[in-house]
Amino acid sequence: MREFGDKDSLVSIVVPVYQVERFIEETIECVQKQTYEDWELLLVDDCSKDRSCALIEEKAAKDARICLIHQETNQGAAAARNYGVSYAKGRYLCFLDSDDLWEPEKLEKEIHFMQEKQAGFVFTGYEFADEYGKGLGKIVRVPEEIVYSEALKNTTIFTSTVMIDRSKIKDEDIFMPKIASEDTATWWHLLKVYGKAYGLDKNLVKYRRSANTLSSNKLEAIKRIWRLYRKQEKLNVFYSAYCMCFWALRAVLRRV
Repeated sequence: MREFGDKDSLVSIVVPVYQVERFIEETIECVQKQTYEDWELLLVDDCSKDRSCALIEEKAAKDARICLIHQETNQGAAAARNYGVSYAKGRYLCFLDSDDLWEPEKLEKEIHFMQEKQAGFVFTGYEFADEYGKGLGKIVRVPEEIVYSEALKNTTIFTSTVMIDRSKIKDEDIFMPKIASEDTATWWHLLKVYGKAYGLDKNLVKYRRSANTLSSNKLEAIKRIWRLYRKQEKLNVFYSAYCMCFWALRAVLRRV
């Protein structure tokens, strides 16, 4: 694990970027509006062909905390996040998807919660939003804490809500595998290695759901979670089916 001074309060925020010119300015602005101002924003371009990079460069020219990083080849979100982590200078690490939004007090409340719990891995509640970023009133509540066995049945940890203390958790455990649902696989791995994560049950993130996003395809979601059970976690068929029943029920309840 990396060594950080006791006063190191920098939060590194990693954002994978690919063809998101429609959303990226608003996403950057939600970080700039944070009440907690000691952050760096690492936007990792995965070979976008639209105006995403140009828009980011305009923002970076006016705010030194914003940094655009380029991948030489298109490798997907997992590789982009990993590349961003390798550049991160902060003790604290957050992930933000390029179309999601944070409430202004997200970082301030979450870092206070993390320090209060003396935790290495925390996450928050969130709200589903439409493609315009408007909240739909469906708020996902999160448990006070979660362990690996429970997380298999309840994928409530949403990437844009996570905060990690790199003085407690090794970077090698944060790096995401290049598979579908790489973020879920990573949270499961962290729970196996470090024991538990703590949930701050406050709505601090808006999860934008566009009609053409991967997560909106329910059949694909079922296939992805089943592959994670069987291939990544190497669970037997019966235990995989058991976990999937709970996963499916909770997934439905989060969306109705």
